[in-house]
Amino acid sequence: MEVVTQVEKIIRLENVDLNSLLGFNDLNLKTLESRFSAIITVRGDQVYIKGIQEEIEVIEKVFHEMIFVLNTSGKLNEIDVKTIIDLTIEGKEIVSNKEFENIILYTKKDVIKARTPTQEQYITAVQNNDICFAIGPAGTGKTYLAVAFAVASLKKGLVKKIILARPAVEAGESLGFLPGDFKEKIDPYLRPLFDALQDMMPGDQLRNHLEKSIIEIVPLAFMRGRTLHNAYVILDEAQNATTLQMKMFLTRLGPNSKAIITGDITQVDLPSKTQSGLIQVIEILKKVDGVEFVYFNKKDVVRHKLVKDIIEAYEDFNNEDNGENKTTKK
Repeated sequence: MEVVTQVEKIIRLENVDLNSLLGFNDLNLKTLESRFSAIITVRGDQVYIKGIQEEIEVIEKVFHEMIFVLNTSGKLNEIDVKTIIDLTIEGKEIVSNKEFENIILYTKKDVIKARTPTQEQYITAVQNNDICFAIGPAGTGKTYLAVAFAVASLKKGLVKKIILARPAVEAGESLGFLPGDFKEKIDPYLRPLFDALQDMMPGDQLRNHLEKSIIEIVPLAFMRGRTLHNAYVILDEAQNATTLQMKMFLTRLGPNSKAIITGDITQVDLPSKTQSGLIQVIEILKKVDGVEFVYFNKKDVVRHKLVKDIIEAYEDFNNEDNGENKTTKK
């Protein structure tokens, strides 16, 4: 007589409204339990499954599919669950386990997830380190994914606030010549961060978080003198931070805080004699545990296809220009 070995597995239910997932009076959960012999117990955000290995694997996939459907459609009922179970048993997946692992945040419009191998590396680096640097050209998702990481952590209750900072450095324009008061002058520098937040949160919720300072969007200079506890801190356009500003930012972190620093070292707008703090910190922190650097390149561009071509064209132009300068010097 063949002995069937039973195993146990625990899975976490992340980025999801548990009440909607399990259904009114746990109807969705009961529907799932009725189709399998495994014992399924939900405690908080963890699911404990005990049964044979093959069945546990199917149940885990079903939960992934249920979360995906609920977060993308905004609803999940008994019929949906039955359909998901049937499709999963037949081997037809809406979202694969690999895709599910790469999902950072669900929004009403889309799923924010890794779309390139480097973005997958980015997810792993952020999960395993308290400080992560994302360095590379425009359009690779460095900042957008950083904001998604922060919003996801806030929704899960892992942090109590988000702080997004940018250096207020002119890129061909002078603050003094812009119209309005200081706030109006600084808004254009912070707008990209605000735009990302608008994609990820309902308008009312975002306004409420901003009013209560649960989310702050500030110029880098405003970070001086602060100690940030239970916070997710992002420094964007870090190539325009001076060496002193970079040190100041990195030493703001308090207990239970994480930081992501993003930038493009080929787009420094600082005065010619001022060293970029981002370029310097690569050498200073390269051997520090808990700090990881992720490097993006033109292959990771996820904006309009022309962005990648534009980056390549500029690289070719600069390479040709450098070659001519070397020839002239000779």
